[in-house]
Amino acid sequence: MNPIINQIGTIFIPVRNVENARNWYCDILGLESNGEILFGHLFIVPMIGTGIVLDSKIYSEDTIFKSPVFHFNTDNIEQAFEYMKSKNVELTTGIEHNHWFNFKDPDGNHLMVCQC
Repeated sequence: MNPIINQIGTIFIPVRNVENARNWYCDILGLESNGEILFGHLFIVPMIGTGIVLDSKIYSEDTIFKSPVFHFNTDNIEQAFEYMKSKNVELTTGIEHNHWFNFKDPDGNHLMVCQC
């Protein structure tokens, strides 16, 4: 039996200011932003499935995501794109192949939304 499970537990995202990042991520995900910041540098974003931890201790220009390493799911890519535009999120692509688009968080991490 292999001791490593084929399952992703949590993705750590490097952020400059964990409180600002908490507020931004909770806003775009429609979550309450009153969650506790742990140890002065960590915030666990309440997610369905694979977790996200915002971590200001690991932030540097070298550690930000230069290309998406995961995607947020959506059932309606056009609606998601317009929603992100309305939030003044920095979009780095248009909707590609009627299926996905990329954007940046305020710390410069490249992220993706993809229609399942």
